[in-house]
Amino acid sequence: MSQKFYTSREHFRKLMDGNTLKLALKTGSVAEYEKWKGQLREKITELLGFSVMQTAELNPQTLESVQMDGYTRIKMTIDTEPDVTMPFYALVPDGIKAGEKRPAILAPHGHGSFGKDAVANNPSFPELAENIKALDYGYGEAAAKAGFVTFCPDARGFGERREKNNQGDTPEQKLASSCLYLNVMARGLGTNVAGMWTWDLMRLIDYAQARDDVAGDKIGCIGLSGGGLQTLWLSALDERVKCAVISGYFYGFAESLLEMHNCDCNYIPHMWEYCDIGEVGALIAPRPLLIETGTLDGLNGESNLDNVVPYVNQVRSAYDLLGAPENIYHDIFEGPHKWNGVCAMPWISKHLMDSI
Repeated sequence: MSQKFYTSREHFRKLMDGNTLKLALKTGSVAEYEKWKGQLREKITELLGFSVMQTAELNPQTLESVQMDGYTRIKMTIDTEPDVTMPFYALVPDGIKAGEKRPAILAPHGHGSFGKDAVANNPSFPELAENIKALDYGYGEAAAKAGFVTFCPDARGFGERREKNNQGDTPEQKLASSCLYLNVMARGLGTNVAGMWTWDLMRLIDYAQARDDVAGDKIGCIGLSGGGLQTLWLSALDERVKCAVISGYFYGFAESLLEMHNCDCNYIPHMWEYCDIGEVGALIAPRPLLIETGTLDGLNGESNLDNVVPYVNQVRSAYDLLGAPENIYHDIFEGPHKWNGVCAMPWISKHLMDSI
C-alpha cells in the first residue's frame, strides 16, 4: 500500500481564496482612499506589534572609520529600544562641504548577506563575496558613490545581531539568519520580526534626521529581497520615506508565501485577513516608488509575472487616483532574483538628488 499524507495546505489555500479582505484597497475617491489608508496603517501598526516596543535614547556611538574609494565607511551603533542596539555603516561621500546637507538613503539587506556588509560591498570572506557578486548586492555603496549619505544597518537576526542559534564563525553561520528563532520568541510577546525591523528603521531615520550632513526631508529607502520586505513595510507606514525601491519582493501572498513557504520573517499573525501586497504598496502613494522584478525570480511564484503584475497594477490605481501616475515604475528585467539597479539608481537620484 502506498503511503498517504493528510496535509492542510489545500485547506489553507481555500481559506485564502475564499477570504474577503477586511481592508481591501478603496480607490473610489480621494477621500475614500485617505480614510482607507488611515485605517489600514492603524491596523498594520497594531499587527506589527508596535505597542510592545519602547523608545530609547538613540545614544549614537562611532566604532570605526575607514576611508574608501569616494566615501568614508563609518561603523556606528544606535539604541532602537532599551537594551536593543543596532550596528550599521554610515557611508559618507567625499566632498561634503561644511553646512551642506545631502539626501540620505537607507539600504536594508536581505538574507544570505551577513547583514550590512553585503550592501556596503564589504566582502570580508569568500562566500560573502560570491553572494555580493551573484545578487549585485552592493547597492548601498552604489548610493554612496552617487552622492547620498547612506545607512546600511544590520537587521535583527543578521550579521552582528545574530541570536545564539547561529553565532558561530563558519561561513554558513555568518550567512544564516535568526528569523525563526526571533519570531518564535517575539510572537508570544505580541510582536514579530517584520515589526521589529520596521521599528528599527524608523529609529534609524530619527538618527539620520538629526545629523548635520543629512537633508531630513529627502530620505529614501532601497532594498533587495528581505531588504525589499523591509523597504515595503517602512515606506508604507512612514511618510518620511520620500522615495522607495523594492527589488525582488513584490508578489501575491498566497502563491509566493503560503504555497512556497518563504522565511519565517514574512509571516505576521492575522495580516492576510486584512490585506495583500497590493494594499500595502498602495499606502506608499503618491510618493515615488520603483519595483524591480526579475523574469527568472523563483520567488515570484509558480505563475511568475502573473503573480506580480496584477498587484503592481493595483498599486498603480492608487497613484492614478492621486494624480501621480508618473511616480510609480515597474522595472521588469530579464534575470534571476537579484538587484538590477539599471533604472533604480537614476530613479532615486531624479526624485531625491535632482530636486535639491
